[in-house]
Amino acid sequence: MLNNIQEWTILLVIFGISALFGNWLGYGIMPLQAVPGMIILILVCLAGFIAAEVIPLRFPSVAYIAIIGILVSTPWTPGSAYVAEWTGQVELLALTTPILAYAGIAIGRSWADFAKLGWRTLVVASLVLLGTFIGSALIAEVVLRIQGII
Repeated sequence: MLNNIQEWTILLVIFGISALFGNWLGYGIMPLQAVPGMIILILVCLAGFIAAEVIPLRFPSVAYIAIIGILVSTPWTPGSAYVAEWTGQVELLALTTPILAYAGIAIGRSWADFAKLGWRTLVVASLVLLGTFIGSALIAEVVLRIQGII
């Protein structure tokens, strides 16, 4: 368990540092300004990973992370205003970039396993990506028209 916690911490810190860098380059938020929010996000993720290992229920760690994140940010939790203020300095897209890069590397390392899934997987993946893109574009179009921006 201790080895897992060390690995998770190292991985989360690497993600955090790269997200802070992306936050600075993409959104102009200085890294020192976003560090408290990143530390909170890292601690919430770490707590979710540990909870998934310790609690005997078979929930994915993402569920525990979401529950812990909700609990620490609800208005009745002491310090939630600080949590909301600090994590508000970390942009969502700055977080997703290093995570998606890691996922791409992980898939790239196992091309043999990916190839075993067959050509149907590529078709389904392409359709999912296309559908997501078109759906996002349609939602953006509607929202921007309602707001009168376009």
